[in-house]
Amino acid sequence: MTDNSPEPRADGQPPRAERGGLWGLFLGAAGLLLPPYGVVLSVFGVVQGFRARRTARANRTDAPGALLSMAVGVLGIVVSLALVSVAVVYQEQMAQYRDCSARAHTVSSQEECDEAWESSTGLPPTVVLS
Repeated sequence: MTDNSPEPRADGQPPRAERGGLWGLFLGAAGLLLPPYGVVLSVFGVVQGFRARRTARANRTDAPGALLSMAVGVLGIVVSLALVSVAVVYQEQMAQYRDCSARAHTVSSQEECDEAWESSTGLPPTVVLS
């Protein structure tokens, strides 16, 4: 990352905002878009948001997006961990679903695979990791 620390203030100048929170928000959003591998990006988003808030508080400046970056990062971590837990718990059913989907060449045969997945797990087929 770049050095996001605010420049020293001259007398009468308003404080410069801490930009680390925006970087954290970017990392947290990227982690949300890339589950389950985005858990690393989400952790970086939380850490960057925390660091930006701490630095802004020490320099008495604003840190726009810092709190939001921590919230989005935590959400990304939760989503990623939920998908990983589904993959671990339903490992056998996922293998069967992937095999069935690989053999499905029509919409109706893919719907049969989706119905088999839902009946065995109770989850929608959109949860299955590719």
